[in-house]
Amino acid sequence: MPSKITAILVAHPGKSLELRELLVSMAPHCRAEPGNLRWDIWRDSVDDHRYVLDELYRDGAAVEAHRASQHYQAYLAKVPPLAERTAVLAEVVDVR
Repeated sequence: MPSKITAILVAHPGKSLELRELLVSMAPHCRAEPGNLRWDIWRDSVDDHRYVLDELYRDGAAVEAHRASQHYQAYLAKVPPLAERTAVLAEVVDVR
């Protein structure tokens, strides 16, 4: 069953460009993961210091592999000085 991660990052004052560069640098690594189905960056159209990561993975095991990856661990270490981060891991709700 697919798993979705939605992460919201709000840049600290003066850190928006660095945050954007970090997020953009993550895209090729995350998209290359075998269990990744989608990995997109969105910027809030009202608050250009707020970014939303929209990630979709094949299943929970793919999320675990993502979180164990070197690029994700490096990202986690770099985020705190750049932004406040909130992430939601969601599972699909069957509406049939």
